[in-house]
Amino acid sequence: MFATREVITWPDERLRRICAPVTAFDDALRAFVADMEGVMRSGPSAVGIAAPQVGCLYRIVIVDASARKGPNHGRLVLINPEIVSWEGSVMGREGCLSVPDMTGNVVRAQDLVIECFDEYGRPQSYEMSNFEARVVQHEMDHLDGLLFLDRVVSRRSDLFPRVKK
Repeated sequence: MFATREVITWPDERLRRICAPVTAFDDALRAFVADMEGVMRSGPSAVGIAAPQVGCLYRIVIVDASARKGPNHGRLVLINPEIVSWEGSVMGREGCLSVPDMTGNVVRAQDLVIECFDEYGRPQSYEMSNFEARVVQHEMDHLDGLLFLDRVVSRRSDLFPRVKK
């Protein structure tokens, strides 16, 4: 799989737009999802991507926390995702393909229940926690024009230059 789109980076204003719901679950959507996944897989240590990061203003997210320890669902395509319940809060370090030079400490819900559709239009519901829940919340923020920079605990003490590997 190869990436044919480029990641939009901050401060590009397209990252600040609110995305529209997906209404057509067709071959064009599935081709776009495959293309999005190619972009995600080509990113350094990427575990998620949202459609606006590649210039598409629809409510589409891909997450895959399977390379990390702890319970997770593996690769998920979340279309029109909604958080229906959440519990707890925990602070953790986040980075982003669209903010390649920084990371920051962000408080997120520890446990979530998500309802969404898959790329075939089938309704899905997922319970998730810890790292996987963090990734989903991070990616869903993109759908509402938010970046982790907007949620950093303190820009003075919780925003860091990314260490290049």
